[in-house]
Amino acid sequence: MKDLVYYNELFEIYSDLLTDKEKEAFKDYYYEDLSLSEIAENNDVSRAAVSKMVNTVVDKLKYYESIIHKHEMKDLINKSLSSNDLDSVKSILNNVSNL
Repeated sequence: MKDLVYYNELFEIYSDLLTDKEKEAFKDYYYEDLSLSEIAENNDVSRAAVSKMVNTVVDKLKYYESIIHKHEMKDLINKSLSSNDLDSVKSILNNVSNL
């Protein structure tokens, strides 16, 4: 479940970097909760092709995050906003600037 939330958050950030087919496959699988077989049938492709596409999209999202770090920065900024300790806020924001 944790991965599902993470992948959805990455998709919201980086979906503009994906092709329309990749976006559609991701949305069908993760948002619409369609099975790989259902997606394959709807698109007249093999189940294996859909599985490969979904895995490719997840790999791309993780790759983009490993380079850009936008999700990580967002989390660090949110963490700093909820902290009451000024030194902690400074430390967290320093980590953001080092990304």
